[in-house]
Amino acid sequence: MDLVQKDKKEPISRNIRDNERTITERTGIGTSFDVGIRKLNILDKEVQFYFVNGLCDIQYIIELLKELMDLDSREKREYQVRDQIVNRLTHVQVEYVKTVEDAITQMLSGLIFILIDGEAEAIVVDVRSYPGRGPEEPDTERVVRGSRDGYTENIIENTALTRRRIRDERLRNEIMQVGRRSKTDICLSYIDGIADPDLVKVIRKELEAIDVDGITMADKVVEEYVVKQGANPFPVVRYTERPDVAATHLLEGHVVVIVDSSPSVIIFPVTFFHHVQHAEEFRQAPMVGTFLRWVRFSGMFLSLLILPLWLLVVMDPGLLPDELEFIGPNETTNVPVFLQIVFAELGIELLRMAAIHTPSPLATALGLVAALLIGEIAIEVGLLVPEVILYVAVGAIGMFATPSYELSLALKMSRLVLILLVAVFKLPGFVLGLTIYLIWLTAKKNLNVPYLWPLIPFYPVAMMDILIRQAVPVKRRRPSIVKPQNVVKQGSS
Repeated sequence: MDLVQKDKKEPISRNIRDNERTITERTGIGTSFDVGIRKLNILDKEVQFYFVNGLCDIQYIIELLKELMDLDSREKREYQVRDQIVNRLTHVQVEYVKTVEDAITQMLSGLIFILIDGEAEAIVVDVRSYPGRGPEEPDTERVVRGSRDGYTENIIENTALTRRRIRDERLRNEIMQVGRRSKTDICLSYIDGIADPDLVKVIRKELEAIDVDGITMADKVVEEYVVKQGANPFPVVRYTERPDVAATHLLEGHVVVIVDSSPSVIIFPVTFFHHVQHAEEFRQAPMVGTFLRWVRFSGMFLSLLILPLWLLVVMDPGLLPDELEFIGPNETTNVPVFLQIVFAELGIELLRMAAIHTPSPLATALGLVAALLIGEIAIEVGLLVPEVILYVAVGAIGMFATPSYELSLALKMSRLVLILLVAVFKLPGFVLGLTIYLIWLTAKKNLNVPYLWPLIPFYPVAMMDILIRQAVPVKRRRPSIVKPQNVVKQGSS
């Protein structure tokens, strides 16, 4: 029987044997070792526990079994057996479902369900205990001062980390399941009364419309269904693994989507400038934060422009003023400068990928090999000139200084395109490439939000907030781009 094509839900039968046959056939009990059943006779009624080993806290189940066994030995069948069993379930979260599909889905999510002979509904008890790691500081968003906890692969822990920072009764965490086979839990988080209801409605509708076997790649699959990025390399959502960053965006009126099994959450909607800010800037004094922000901006501009500009002045030295005549290679090789840059860029990218996949004990050896092969030996054999190594390294450092990993990769791809245009068309290619990029990004919208806001369209107050890290007491209004219901932050209900 194909579960994907079985749209009509099958009700739970009052005959427990019929239910057992159906559930055994559909879940593979007896074939799959991790799906189990435990049968008891309570007050002359057969009771069955269904569970998935590895997703449940076994101690909880043992306590429930002890309570029901004690019920059978001490009580008489004077009342409804179902009511007596429910009263002995020592757990805070007990629900009821009336279909086999709902019961199986809950079981495969880590809960257990209980069937009682003669009853047409299942009792669901939340005893989930997902395997995973504890909250740790994310590697890509480290700060010198600040909290060291981070989101994990457990959606329950993630919502708790957010709730710990926003103790507002209007914080909403709507959960749904996506994927016909994976049935992955997805949480839609927002603050009722601040977030734009139309934005919440649109995102909820897009999530509910996802029709796919599974989303085992978690948040990235959800992003592709919701925003439909296409061939655009620039990130149109923001990922974060820091609960304080997510909480800050929620208070501004953004919507956060948490996907089970992913340690990063998705923030909607965002602009280009959301990707250039880092939590460290808000953990320092405003002036220090502004300094860090400008250093980071400088690194991003260097990452994008330094290599195309250097190649441009090498190919057309007349563009340089007399004071900068020293820029350019002092020696030549048989390899064109354009190809040297391409080789060096590919080498840096290969090293980055190798560093990700290299086991930690071998990382030092990888660094030594990289320094020898790409550095000194490449220069000695005449493959590269020293200035190529210098500017490629500066561009790589600027890429790593970019707060958003996705944005850094997009800037790298843009840099390669500009290098190619400069190599073919020189100065007109450089100017034309930058112009096309600016027009293209200006035309982009994400959930009806201009991608380059507040630069284009220009909003002076919001743009000043991006250029200068303002003190929190000064920022009394939420960003208008998310259309918050409650615009004023402080002194408002």
